[in-house]
Amino acid sequence: MFHKEGQKIIVITLLIVGGLFILVDNIEIQWLVKTLQITLLVVLILILQFFRNPKRHTKHNDAHLISPVDGKVVVIEEVEETEYFKDKRLQVSIFMSPINVHVTRYPIGGKVLFSKYHPGKYLVAWHPKASEENERTTVVLENKMFGKVLYRQIAGALARRIVNYAQKDQNVIQGSDAGFIKFGSRVDLFLPLNTKLKVELNQKVKGGESIISEV
Repeated sequence: MFHKEGQKIIVITLLIVGGLFILVDNIEIQWLVKTLQITLLVVLILILQFFRNPKRHTKHNDAHLISPVDGKVVVIEEVEETEYFKDKRLQVSIFMSPINVHVTRYPIGGKVLFSKYHPGKYLVAWHPKASEENERTTVVLENKMFGKVLYRQIAGALARRIVNYAQKDQNVIQGSDAGFIKFGSRVDLFLPLNTKLKVELNQKVKGGESIISEV
């Protein structure tokens, strides 16, 4: 199953790869033909893998915050959140490599209080200033048990488009599709200081399933 944000790119890639596959078949040097055709197939497989959208089995629980994306936990620290809360929060950052699933899912169910897109740079996703200077979106959700939670989609050096479905005053379901980041990225979570973390640095997490914290 593939994400809808990749359908156009997948069709274009299939047409280009198919056309080039036939074209290079006319080359008389057989080793070169095989090399080029294998390269084209690898490109196609990478594109298909990037836009895959596997079904996830989310166990809905208002006391749990689940991972919004697949990836690795690269930051856990207390920071000053300056855009919305303007106070100290617990930041958990998840880095996604190009081979990870890049679907963003709502970490909690509840109401969207804030949703804003910021144009910006394309620093590598793990750069310390990426959270403030890269292209990004900021979304704040609230439910009765967890309170307010902010998550931020951040474009990386390869990413050139962030898709965010969250709209202010919308009621959303935990684990459902919240957007997509194309070609390499990171998601930052800003949580209440009293939340109990269920993850550690360098731990791999799965979007829609892995529990990040609980209250």
